[in-house]
Amino acid sequence: MENQVTNLILVGTGGQGIVLASRIIAWCAFKSGFDVKESEIHGMAQRGGSVIGQVRFGKKVFSPSIPTGEAHIMLALEEIEALRYSHFLKDEGLIILNLKQIPPPSLDPSFYPKNVSELLRMKGYKILEIKAEDLAKNLGSTKIENTILLGVLSLFLPFSVETWKEVLTNFVPQKFVDLNLKAFEEGRNFAKKILQSRN
Repeated sequence: MENQVTNLILVGTGGQGIVLASRIIAWCAFKSGFDVKESEIHGMAQRGGSVIGQVRFGKKVFSPSIPTGEAHIMLALEEIEALRYSHFLKDEGLIILNLKQIPPPSLDPSFYPKNVSELLRMKGYKILEIKAEDLAKNLGSTKIENTILLGVLSLFLPFSVETWKEVLTNFVPQKFVDLNLKAFEEGRNFAKKILQSRN
């Protein structure tokens, strides 16, 4: 247990910003004193294609790849991608599920599953649902959707709020720093309310 490694996967589609989100998480881990490995992004990175990122951190991490069934947390930016990659999760692993549907180009939209959350719960995973795009619109920009999701995720990772904000400040364009910091806090507050309601 002394060298426990935390395994995190991010899933979504091309154009959703998984590469940037993965790098922000990896930098937070690095600045928090952990050894970090971030995998290359798999799948087709063009807009609409399936994409997965993997981040592993701990006292010492030897491989960037997460074995099947070993991920602790999934950050799913799109619903069907959560289903596609759920086999990476541990039993009773946590899925932060963005309630957003982007049908793959090869799939007739009418065949898109209507009950993704329920299907994932039937597999035994813990689900935290969020409509990040709606929260982003309320703050004035859909471009901060991912930062809201990172705010939610931050409650489940051992990095200080200060570290998150420092890394976000370094990664987003200067003129959008304040908006992204608001989005991060919005995500944290949303997750806090959900967790409090479950206790």
